[in-house]
Amino acid sequence: MNNSEGYNFNDLFVFEMANNHQGSIDLGKSIIEMCSELSKKHKIRSAIKFQFRQLKSFIHPDYINADEPTHIKRFLSTKLSKKEFKEMAEYAKSKGLITMCTPFDEDSVDVIDEIGFDIIKIGSCSAIDWPLLEKVSEYNYPVIISTGGLEINDVDKIVSFFDHKGIDFAIMHCVSMYPTPTELLELNQIEIFKSRYPNITIGWSTHEDPNDSDIVMLAHAKGARIFEKHVGVTNKELKKLNAYSATLKQLDNWIEKYKKAKSASGSKNHIIRTSEEVKSINELRRGVYAKKTIKKGAEINLNDVFFAMPYNDNQFFSGIWKEGLVTKKKLKTNEALMMDDLIIPHDKKRLILQHHTHKIKAMLNEAKIQLGSDFQVEFSHHYGLEKFQEYGAVLITLVNRLYCKKIIIQTPGQEHPSHFHKKKEETFYVLSGELNTEIDGVKRKISAGEQVLVLPGVWHSFNTKTGVIFEELSTTHYNDDSFYKDKKINKMHKSSRKTYVDHWGRFLLDEKISN
Repeated sequence: MNNSEGYNFNDLFVFEMANNHQGSIDLGKSIIEMCSELSKKHKIRSAIKFQFRQLKSFIHPDYINADEPTHIKRFLSTKLSKKEFKEMAEYAKSKGLITMCTPFDEDSVDVIDEIGFDIIKIGSCSAIDWPLLEKVSEYNYPVIISTGGLEINDVDKIVSFFDHKGIDFAIMHCVSMYPTPTELLELNQIEIFKSRYPNITIGWSTHEDPNDSDIVMLAHAKGARIFEKHVGVTNKELKKLNAYSATLKQLDNWIEKYKKAKSASGSKNHIIRTSEEVKSINELRRGVYAKKTIKKGAEINLNDVFFAMPYNDNQFFSGIWKEGLVTKKKLKTNEALMMDDLIIPHDKKRLILQHHTHKIKAMLNEAKIQLGSDFQVEFSHHYGLEKFQEYGAVLITLVNRLYCKKIIIQTPGQEHPSHFHKKKEETFYVLSGELNTEIDGVKRKISAGEQVLVLPGVWHSFNTKTGVIFEELSTTHYNDDSFYKDKKINKMHKSSRKTYVDHWGRFLLDEKISN
């Protein structure tokens, strides 16, 4: 279920021609030209999509001349030959477009391969047509599947099928109503799909009123990364498109709104604030000022200061206030406390652990890992709390009997020094992030879903650049069973390199740490 090393479906636009060529290759080429011009103008990656039906076998012989269902007359009246479709596909490629085609029967899959399309698209009505899907899976084309009208169990089966077949694929949320009323768009399904199928690109096949170009912004914000829309061109014979197909102007507006949404969405990572934003915030901060005359070398406490606007560059401000500041100079009443004029004490050890706890709880929340309420937390700080950001880990013990289960968390940049266990055998299984291990001299990077075995007596160390959460599954843990390569760690008193609390130690840290 991982497209990361396969076909890149992200930010792909699909222009669905369907039968809007009206059986005319010239009109079809006009649609291709319109889509090519839009793609170049907006610098987007786009595919033109056709539909294939081998009508002689696709339509039951008794219904060739029937008035119902009305689709039959439509298909027959807009029929093109294989040669004509091939000419249009080659023309699309010459115009810089990706070619995509939806087969509605098995023979059409062979025709797609014969012509040489780039991607196969499965329409919603065929998404659980297993004979057709089996035929598609015989080839090695990337596949996109629409899911209109399907129950979630059907989508589960489709995902499992294509994953099992080793096909690069994506799925698209779709509501098969033409046009789709706004209140029935069900865009939350995009988020549901992203959560349920986290390694698959999710798209949105749209049939809403093409004048409504705002919906694409919501779809992008929900996580859609493929965008499909029916398109067409009018001429003397065709004065008006159907109610769900978009014209050049409508498509232009649609793509502009997508670009606006993408720009507004910003970074996928935690953002770095701009200097303009920082300046704006600083203008509203409260700076720290002397409430009275303070002698040089005096320790400053809360009763000695007040907080007020304005805040000056390089001034101490209320958000970083701490007791125990020492002034390097005499301060007059109402004078600003400037950073360069202060000796700033280090954070108390309790605060170091509290701030670290805030980070790891956020990491657990982000990874959607629930712990319950009955667990023990071990802050392992091998070179003291002052270096905890560089060396250490948080170990959460859930079970320790004949077997042991721990959740181990490291924040970005933390290292756990090389050591071994005489008694314990352990397996590391990564839940989130990346873990860099060195086991018996062999270095390895382990990603989410991967595991590694550490046998008793084997030297091992680990670190992370991204931040990592992993399970340690082992035999019984013993407190005297860790032996470090750095002998200084072995000589340290246990209380100097480890802090234990039940749960998160909300009211216990002051008791565990002297300062």
